[in-house]
Amino acid sequence: MALHQRKLVFIFGLLGNIISFMVFLAPMPTFYYIYKKKSAEGFPSYPYVVALFSCTLGIYSALVKNNVTLLLITINSYGIMIEIIYLAIFLFYAPKKLRLATIKLLLLLNVFGFGAMLLSTLYLSHGDTRYQIIGWIFLVVNIGVFGDPLLIIRKVIKTKSAEQIPFTSSMSLTADAVMSLCYGLFRKDYFIALPNALGFLIGIVQMVLYLMYRNAKPVVLEDPVEIQELSADHVV
Repeated sequence: MALHQRKLVFIFGLLGNIISFMVFLAPMPTFYYIYKKKSAEGFPSYPYVVALFSCTLGIYSALVKNNVTLLLITINSYGIMIEIIYLAIFLFYAPKKLRLATIKLLLLLNVFGFGAMLLSTLYLSHGDTRYQIIGWIFLVVNIGVFGDPLLIIRKVIKTKSAEQIPFTSSMSLTADAVMSLCYGLFRKDYFIALPNALGFLIGIVQMVLYLMYRNAKPVVLEDPVEIQELSADHVV
């Protein structure tokens, strides 16, 4: 890698880490609300479980790659710490049924899932092949993270209301996707670049929808359950 390219990788990686640091703090209002309400009922736990898995996988992926990058290890270590704190608060205030479902998901994905992936890649693959397998898993997981923003886009189009889009958070996520996309491209690591290209497109769509519907009169949904879901998403 040329010196100029290494500088660009470092610059975009550092900027991406700074923005990611703020993005990880974005759910804090949600957990403050849960703390005040003394209940996590009505809130999903899967985004934080998947984010924890993604951060763990990100560290393993960085360690497996030949040129280990401190930037990836640093931000993912911070992400693991934050997600553990979020999940601890969530489990403390969640009703029994939701708590058990969250624990099952944590065990399935972060213990058995990660453990099976770790053992299989350590003993059944070597060198570049190992990184390719991990990279594909990392790619699929990070694309899966965008499931929640896609649901928000669907709800905004259905209700003709931008109330469900936190514009500042969407802008931060889009900026983070741009930095990570450039970082992945300059490192020629398309397992990082591809999911962030999707994240950039989703972020742009969210901001466009926000500008389209920010002053529009929302459509009243007939399904009370869906109305409750929208209210919970608005708090997030």
